Amino acid sequence: MARWFRSEPMQYVSMIVNEDAAHDCLADLGRLGVIQFTDLNPDLTPFQRRYVSYVKRCDELERKLRFFSNECDRFNLELASAGDLDSFILSSTTKEKQLLEALEVELEGYESQMRELNNFSERLTIEYNEKVELQEVLEKARRFFMTDAPRLAVSEMTSTGSSEGLLSNDHGRDLDMRFSSITGVVSTEEKQRFERMIFRATRGNCFVRFAPIKQPITDPHTGELVEKSVFIVFYKSVSIENKLKKICDAFQAHRYSLPDMDDAPAIDRMLTENAQELVDSRTVLLKNQDTRYKLCQVLAQNIEKWTWITVREKSIYHSLNMFKSDVAGMLRGEGWVISEHLDEAKMCVARAHANMDLGQSSLVDEVPKPWPTPPTHFTTNKFTYGYQEFVNTYGIPRYREANPALFTAATFPFLFGVMYGDIGHGLFLFAAGLYLLANEKKNDQAKLGEMAAGMHAGRYMIAMMGFFAVYAGFLYNDMFSLGLNLFGSRWEFEGQEYNSVENGVEAEPTAQYGSPESVYPFGLDPMWHVSANELLFFNSFKMKLSVILGIIQMFGGTCLKGLNAIYFGEKYDFLFEFLPMVAFACSLFVYMVFLIFMKWSINWNSRMLSATCISPDSDGWGSADYDGAWTVCDSYKNNGDDALCTPWGYSCYGGETTEELCPLDYGGSGDGCQPPNLITTLISIALSPGVVDEPLYEGQATIQNYLLMVAGISVPVLLLAKPYFLSKEAESHGHHDDEEGHGDDEEAHGMGEIVIHQAIETIEFVLGMVSNTASYLRLWALSLAHSELATVFWEKAMLTTLNMNFFAAFIGFGVFAGTTMGVLLMMDVLECFLHALRLHWVEFQNKFFKADGVRFAPFSFKASLAEATAAPS
Repeated sequence: MARWFRSEPMQYVSMIVNEDAAHDCLADLGRLGVIQFTDLNPDLTPFQRRYVSYVKRCDELERKLRFFSNECDRFNLELASAGDLDSFILSSTTKEKQLLEALEVELEGYESQMRELNNFSERLTIEYNEKVELQEVLEKARRFFMTDAPRLAVSEMTSTGSSEGLLSNDHGRDLDMRFSSITGVVSTEEKQRFERMIFRATRGNCFVRFAPIKQPITDPHTGELVEKSVFIVFYKSVSIENKLKKICDAFQAHRYSLPDMDDAPAIDRMLTENAQELVDSRTVLLKNQDTRYKLCQVLAQNIEKWTWITVREKSIYHSLNMFKSDVAGMLRGEGWVISEHLDEAKMCVARAHANMDLGQSSLVDEVPKPWPTPPTHFTTNKFTYGYQEFVNTYGIPRYREANPALFTAATFPFLFGVMYGDIGHGLFLFAAGLYLLANEKKNDQAKLGEMAAGMHAGRYMIAMMGFFAVYAGFLYNDMFSLGLNLFGSRWEFEGQEYNSVENGVEAEPTAQYGSPESVYPFGLDPMWHVSANELLFFNSFKMKLSVILGIIQMFGGTCLKGLNAIYFGEKYDFLFEFLPMVAFACSLFVYMVFLIFMKWSINWNSRMLSATCISPDSDGWGSADYDGAWTVCDSYKNNGDDALCTPWGYSCYGGETTEELCPLDYGGSGDGCQPPNLITTLISIALSPGVVDEPLYEGQATIQNYLLMVAGISVPVLLLAKPYFLSKEAESHGHHDDEEGHGDDEEAHGMGEIVIHQAIETIEFVLGMVSNTASYLRLWALSLAHSELATVFWEKAMLTTLNMNFFAAFIGFGVFAGTTMGVLLMMDVLECFLHALRLHWVEFQNKFFKADGVRFAPFSFKASLAEATAAPS
């Protein structure tokens, strides 16, 4: 974990390699994955680079592989795995440089073969579709002329029969006058628009009929099935015919010429010939499809392996484009290397030159400072990877800066558990995390979607969130809003054993207050869940717990700022930023935590009893609740039974205040014998200095005055000290700039920025400590919301139906399970996750985290291939 606290040390190196061995050098370095190259040719465009032709060849190979992948998808073929990624990377060949040429030749042959088959398939599909459509047109047209046309003719003759008379010898019309027709096929989706367009273009002077084709027809271009319909249009004009042809072309409707429908033998002969051609076309088409399928099966076995080879070669030549050719035959590159792997990088370069028997030796040497900004790299494992990405999403840590992920790995799931604390709900989340862990190896090899990959990366985080939710649930003693009496309650109501407890009855402790037997072994006593003041007690407990956790985490973040200042040697930041911040935080906020713990640790039964007037003859006299010695007062000795005394021997005459009765003499109205309201106490530190109405300890007012003084002094020190000393330091070096004649302007400009930056830093810290402390109350608010929602779901969905009947209980359980799953196990998990995320990104990390680092992006085959595998085809 110490290595995870600060990023890996980096070395900036210069590398000089022989051009003939450059490919093998980078192949070995890519397998190692420990160097990030710097572009030494920033002024050159991508098309002016030395190895641009090789990159283009790799791009062309990737295009062909995408084409093959799409063809396999058309047949629903799953691409075969190329094996383990690590095994592929470590597998080396002595002819890697010639591998690209061989792959080009092989893929070119496959592509030409596939394109030829596709073109032939497209032509065959078009011919087959035309024959199918012609067959449908012939059948539908013949059926129309045999059934619909005679019926329409009879209907027309019947409607005009009464008008026949003088012209009956001419049969009422010219029987030789016949209508022309256009037949064809149009997409069913376009049928209504097609019919509407014909009606409008011909002004209704057409007769249109449609008949759907039952069998969908394959589109030769996309391969999708399309619903189509046969149409026949009757008209009586050459101009209308021209319009109809244009409309058919616009709607991509296929027109077919038919013989005279009165010639039945010709129609039958045409149907028979077309049916035979249809069978032949289908046979050839199926043979073509089978050939393409077999070719795609061969390609599917190798596409992923070829893709990995192409990506590997492309990454090599892309990195070589960053090298500079200062001397003929030699290439020079520069970059960042992880310090502990520097010797391995040198060995890789030397081995590549030795394998090629090159006389010229290579050179890998460190470059002296000044360096560019070093990148940030953390060595992570399966557990730490998710938390590191959690922090990197907000910002990359600065080089060698304290890493927030180290602390986030513990605090994030814990704070989530504080908000989500429930044994039952937490077990569901914990079980989900364990399921992801059990399928770890399977998911490592699988190609997961974006959400599934995110769940897999955070599997340990999810398991820990569930674990801490269960842990906090045991602390709250809360399981589906019900308390568990695991160890036996330390409180008891009168009549509890007979199930006859009356409302308003107070519970009595089963053991003496303060004794070990009176304390519930772990978590809260279950009796609090059935008490009338349950909400008041849990609110007080969870609110104080939220403040304690928040201040501890924020103060820890402030301490990390001091550790960063010490590590980087920033003395002004340590002396005039870190120390004033610590003084301000301790004087007000850490002191608040001290008061909370002190109030919890005091035996208030004993203190309040010491300021209570009791008759020495009563049963309460001599109670074990009082820690001191019981002393009879003088008035009792003199007056007998009517006198009242305090436990410490003060005579009570009536009308005494708590201040007079309390023996502690701490000051204020409570005098130390009355539990204080801590919020009022903290507000009084600033608004009423020196006044403590209900003190906890002796001299509290004086100590709080000193703390207020420390807080007041720390703010101007934080605001002014650093700019002042920086200005003095600048003045001591100012005479060098004065000689050049422009030192005053630059100094004024620099100091102005420093003062503004320091003012922002001061305001952000001082106000942030107040607002961030209040922000941590979301721990209390979300925990309260979770428990109250669980209570409502249990009482309204389950308790109200259990006493009805079986069917009602069954329905009630369904409602309870559904609301629990949807609201508490899904929405509330996301809500608590986001609030815990905000507490780390804002309240914790803004105390020390710069988040302006540069991520280490090494030349690594594993990273390139993993990205190519995850990317959609």
